[in-house]
Amino acid sequence: MRDVLDEIAGWYAAGETFGLATVVNTFRSAPRPAGAAMAVSADGEVAGSVSGGCVEGAVYELAQSVMESGEPVVQRYGVSDDDAFAVGLTCGGILDVLVEPVGPATFPQFPEVAAAIGAREPVAVATVVAGPGRIGARRVVWRDRAAGSLAPGEPHEARLNAAVDDDARGMLAQGLTGQRHYGREGERRLDDLAVFVHSFAPPPRLLVFGAIDFAAAVARIGKFLGYHVTVCDARPVFATPKRFPDADEVVVKWPHKYLEEAGGAIDERTAIAVLTHDPKFDVPLLEVALRTRAGYVGAMGSRRTHDDRLARLREAGLTEPELSRLRSPIGLDLGARTPEETAVSIAAELVQLRWGGSGRPLTDTGGRIHAGP
Repeated sequence: MRDVLDEIAGWYAAGETFGLATVVNTFRSAPRPAGAAMAVSADGEVAGSVSGGCVEGAVYELAQSVMESGEPVVQRYGVSDDDAFAVGLTCGGILDVLVEPVGPATFPQFPEVAAAIGAREPVAVATVVAGPGRIGARRVVWRDRAAGSLAPGEPHEARLNAAVDDDARGMLAQGLTGQRHYGREGERRLDDLAVFVHSFAPPPRLLVFGAIDFAAAVARIGKFLGYHVTVCDARPVFATPKRFPDADEVVVKWPHKYLEEAGGAIDERTAIAVLTHDPKFDVPLLEVALRTRAGYVGAMGSRRTHDDRLARLREAGLTEPELSRLRSPIGLDLGARTPEETAVSIAAELVQLRWGGSGRPLTDTGGRIHAGP
């Protein structure tokens, strides 16, 4: 929904009811992930995509039907690799798509959800997509409150809502979107009821240290990948917004001081790229970085620089397990030379670590291209 938020917010504000299609489950090489959305206005305008073009025509027709009936529907597209061309998913994947009518009457919490997304406040939307109860029943979960119900009027309403609230907050903390299964009354050991939890967590952070030309390229590709990008350097003449127009913020401060102050905001989704390759900057910085919860810590430099850096960090008291977290030299081996090529190699390593890829050419691998169920 995030991708189509601007369009559907306008339709909603005008009092329209529109069709919203959301991918709620994927199998095999599905072209788009769970959470991908496509919206169809009452006038037939389209925003977003659920399959990159494979089944949009069928979803468009279903969205119009749903707007007329007012009843949400979960539709599966794609059945097998052999039949994929006939169905429309030429990749052979399978998508489960929830198509629902959305408007002031059916989704009264939407303005609060949109505001939270705009303010980068974590919020999750949990929707019943299969099992007993009403398909499309919805509950919105924030860190400190919740609204709506997954079983309105039912005796087990409170128990089911409480179970989903707990799971949704856990998924929000990890930035996860996907299905959870429960018994009718919220029992986690049963799978009668399927609930799709769409997490709208703040974007992951990319902290780029060193205001050099390589940093400008890394900031650009980091923004393209959806990171909130910060460039930090102690030298005000180099660390300027004009030199880094793609960064969300440019900070003039000693890198290790900045990271110490940001400690509480560093989580497993944070990536740290140290591009200074100057001991007076990067050693104290890495001493802090390798003791944070950051999911990625990489440092630029030659192998000789790396060896010297490790020796200095050991002298500073870092343990071998802490040092093993360091990705240095930074990036995958692509033969990169220019700042832009180097940025691609760093981005490739970030994607590889996020999804568990091998980093090898796909032509040399077998099995499914995308990991998942």
